[in-house]
Amino acid sequence: MSIGAVLAQLRGDFPDVTISKIRFLESEGLVQPGRTRSGYRQFAPADVERLRFVLSAQRDHYLPLKVIKEQLDAADRGAGEHEATGPRLPRKLVSLSSRSGDGFDGLPLAGDFAPGREVRLTQEELLAEAGIDERTLGELEQYGLVRPGAAGFYDPDAVLVARTVRAMTEFGIEPRHLRAFRASADREVGLLEQIVTPVSRHRDTDAKARADEMVRELAALSVTLHTLLVKAGIRGVTGG
Repeated sequence: MSIGAVLAQLRGDFPDVTISKIRFLESEGLVQPGRTRSGYRQFAPADVERLRFVLSAQRDHYLPLKVIKEQLDAADRGAGEHEATGPRLPRKLVSLSSRSGDGFDGLPLAGDFAPGREVRLTQEELLAEAGIDERTLGELEQYGLVRPGAAGFYDPDAVLVARTVRAMTEFGIEPRHLRAFRASADREVGLLEQIVTPVSRHRDTDAKARADEMVRELAALSVTLHTLLVKAGIRGVTGG
């Protein structure tokens, strides 16, 4: 099949898939179609099923491409086959996530950083959803914890930030005490931007898709590392 025919087959289950996305997955080694003498891609039915597996693993299980590739490589070596119900984590991550209190359960995956449906909230809607007053919102904005968009609207993440800060205030913490969190997040984002920007500037058509995938995976790893470091530090505080 041509890449156009493959796209037509996948679109029913994956409306957002594009030719650029398929080419990107090929560039990452997740699928390896044959080529005609003139260089056109030729996909076998097995290639299409492989793409379905990758796309469903991203959409339904939020697995990073590295983990998906490990699963496919294991299947290629005969170490196991992926199931129709969805992919499984590699053995190392399964053993970690099954350990009570020490696992990766609840930590972010690359799919958590994919853009969702755009929702714009007014200030009144934000206050109602977050359960805060205008004075508190003013402090959140003053210390950079919540930032409205250019048009003055807020996104759903602003609601979650405001709710989290409200919960922390019950322990005597004020928004001004949380400036370090904003500064730390900005530094992490700046580091990721330095890494990803050169990739996005490449001239090929798949550059943006590669950069988007890369920044999501790096973001998940960054937050995971931050969480684990805080967790290790807390053990020292509590003596646990």
